[in-house]
Amino acid sequence: MGIGYRNSEGYWDPVPFAAAANVDREAKKYRPLVYICSPYRGDPERNAERARRYSRFAVDQGMIPLAPHLLHPQYMKEEKERDLILFMDLVLLGKCSEVWVFGSEITDGMKQEIGKAKKRRMTVRYFTEDLKEA
Repeated sequence: MGIGYRNSEGYWDPVPFAAAANVDREAKKYRPLVYICSPYRGDPERNAERARRYSRFAVDQGMIPLAPHLLHPQYMKEEKERDLILFMDLVLLGKCSEVWVFGSEITDGMKQEIGKAKKRRMTVRYFTEDLKEA
């Protein structure tokens, strides 16, 4: 049951409906898709926690984060399917408007992602682990 144009007594009252519609519109405003590029290998648990923090940061900045390294481990094995995972990551990267690189360590996989983004002339932004733009 949603908000209608009539009040509880059945009289025409468009104000609550209009107010609710404006709130919905604001919540659904355009948010660009941003690719979260950060280390995964080495310490997957710690790096996954960092990627979750980086993703939350992107949401707070008005973006929709895409962090494939949080998704793929749910159903794929990094040590056996690394090439396929990286291929899939690069396909997803192409759907994003920007790439955000986090941390001071740039892994081989990250280098490939950054290189692909630059080749596509995408915006690449760099951030520290403390979420400060570098």
